[in-house]
Amino acid sequence: MKNITVDFAQLDSKEKLEAFLESEVSSGDSVHLKNYHRELMPWAEEAVSKLKASPDVVVTTEIDPENMLRSDFYYDLPEELIAQTPVEPRNASRLMCVDRQSGDITHDHFYNLCKHLKKGDLLVMNDSRVLPARLYGEKEGTGSFIEFLLLEQKGDKLWEILVRPGKKAKPGTRFSFGNGRLKAEILETVEGGNRIAKFECEGNFFTALEDIGQMPLPPYITKKLEDKERYQTVYSHELGSAAAPTAGLHFTNEMLDDLRARGINTAFVTLHVGLGTFRPVKEDEVLKHKMHSEHYHLPKETAELIKKTKAEGGRVIAVGTTSCRTLESVGTFFEDMDEHEGYTDIFIYPGYKFKVIDGLITNFHLPESTLIMLVSAFMGYDNTMNAYKTAVEDKYRFFSFGDAMLIL
Repeated sequence: MKNITVDFAQLDSKEKLEAFLESEVSSGDSVHLKNYHRELMPWAEEAVSKLKASPDVVVTTEIDPENMLRSDFYYDLPEELIAQTPVEPRNASRLMCVDRQSGDITHDHFYNLCKHLKKGDLLVMNDSRVLPARLYGEKEGTGSFIEFLLLEQKGDKLWEILVRPGKKAKPGTRFSFGNGRLKAEILETVEGGNRIAKFECEGNFFTALEDIGQMPLPPYITKKLEDKERYQTVYSHELGSAAAPTAGLHFTNEMLDDLRARGINTAFVTLHVGLGTFRPVKEDEVLKHKMHSEHYHLPKETAELIKKTKAEGGRVIAVGTTSCRTLESVGTFFEDMDEHEGYTDIFIYPGYKFKVIDGLITNFHLPESTLIMLVSAFMGYDNTMNAYKTAVEDKYRFFSFGDAMLIL
């Protein structure tokens, strides 16, 4: 048995690659693929696929963080696998279970999650609640259509917003929403073309927003959401997200009660998901991507539960990438596991050493996204790409309203 490195910087043609594999690789060998970028090297795909299909050869892809390309995280997803509506009940979604060490995959349903957890494990969930931040209204005086998307609160009823169509929203222009329930005046245009708007309403602003605002659903969901609560987790209560922490959408209150009765603990963090979560990675070189910053809070009681779980040999399992990023932000930037609050722009990609979490529950993410990079960091690049290939072949449902993955 030999350890063999196949360096695609040297073997840069189909002929060179096939000749090298023929002469150097034997049954029982362990082969490491170095500088292999699948999407940029279609000429190598046949030989690499044949190598990986060999039952007697172990093949791993060496991911160099300094040399990662966005296209390394591409996979082909048929459009019909993008879930447009949530399943009923919430926990009827499918659950792919992946062993992060071996890459072994088993298939189940989310309502059987308890079978994969142990007494003493801790589920850490993001309790942020999605702001129904999309408003449809009209320009006062003309009645022409306008769309606002609330981005960030700047003061009392003062918001930075996205406006469409922007040409109608000059400073001083006034708009009405919900038959006058909410009114707004544009105060100024800021960098990037966003506007600052001052709202007026009788009564509580957020109550009015809950009543007349629409959920800012991701752009890949084109069907109208009939029940706004289906884009909220059952435990959400800290209003402030522009998108749902979707891994938590699978839980029901009854299921959470059952898990707790079995000795599986739950705790909460808050990370308000920003619109940047939908922003694609545009840089070809992954490390040139700039992450968006999001506000988080790790409460003291959650920090104490994490320390207790670790001390007693339990596993800390993040429910969703937002919970993961909150916990790993504290683990990375602070020496103590204690209450912390602030903003994080942590970027987790292959090569990152996890400080806090032992497991992850997550949905299936967009190709080339920072989220699939995070998953690759946690369970390995080859395991991740193989799991996604399997999910496509087995017709799992993808993205926000899709199925779930448990990585332990």
